[in-house]
Amino acid sequence: MKTIAVCIVNYNTRDLLRACLHSALAENPDEIVVVDDASADGSAEMVELDFPSVKLIRLNENIGYGAASNRAVKHCRSEHILLLNGDTVVKPGALRCLSRYLEACDSAALIGPRILNPDGSPQTSCFHFPTPPHIFLYLSGLYRLIPRIPLLRKFSFQKASAGSAGAVPWVLGAALAFRRETFEVLGGFDESFFMYFEEVDLCYRASRQGWQVHFVPGAEIVHVGGASTEQERGGMTLQYFASLAEFYLKHYPRHYLVGLILMVKTFAFFRLMRDILLMQATRDSKQRSDLQTDRTVQRDLIIGRWSRRSHGGTAVPV
Repeated sequence: MKTIAVCIVNYNTRDLLRACLHSALAENPDEIVVVDDASADGSAEMVELDFPSVKLIRLNENIGYGAASNRAVKHCRSEHILLLNGDTVVKPGALRCLSRYLEACDSAALIGPRILNPDGSPQTSCFHFPTPPHIFLYLSGLYRLIPRIPLLRKFSFQKASAGSAGAVPWVLGAALAFRRETFEVLGGFDESFFMYFEEVDLCYRASRQGWQVHFVPGAEIVHVGGASTEQERGGMTLQYFASLAEFYLKHYPRHYLVGLILMVKTFAFFRLMRDILLMQATRDSKQRSDLQTDRTVQRDLIIGRWSRRSHGGTAVPV
């Protein structure tokens, strides 16, 4: 059996990180590395005090998920690596299942387990690459109708609930396993993606170089989801679309990017009009606060405040 490390990137999820570390230690990995992205909730101190066997890397600033993941990989020596979000829990047997799969399947550069919600229901674990039709279905809300409309079913990726392992376009970065050697050949994560789409970019580059990405449902990971970004919902929405635009700029023809920008701004305009009408119709303070936040986000999307200059990424022309 190859040596395997668990690498965890954490940002302000102290209590969830504690549960993650307990579950990872129960799997007896050869090493565990935690990169703390300048958390302000005592996460790093908790790791130091409660988990002395864990290698802790404390950063002075939040450098983003991809960059922090690259740091984690550089600080471990194992042949196989499972990269985790801090808000995950490793189910029994998952670590060795993923390691055995990597050892048996040379064509798979990156593999992802089945992702579960805390209640045990399946999260979508793997997806199509974000082409314009997929983004249109997402922005319009029509993706909810995919199961009911045969014409749209080709845009749904149902592998997340399938029982067999196999090749998929890309898997969720909340739990991603790979061989260290292959990760280094691919160049690791592109650090210009501060947050979101870093795993999509990595999987896309792997496929372009002749590798495969596999979904491995025999291994299961519980993922809370959004724990480190919930307090900054508006900013994270802008970051999501900024990273999506950067992915388009990097990998797709220029007219795809132009179409994406027009599509995002158009749907943002209609959402803004909806929010204005709802604001006038409601007296509920919580709903008004949520609508005000959404209004600000939609306005910023319309006027183009979603480039990534503040994080040192490519300045996407919007």
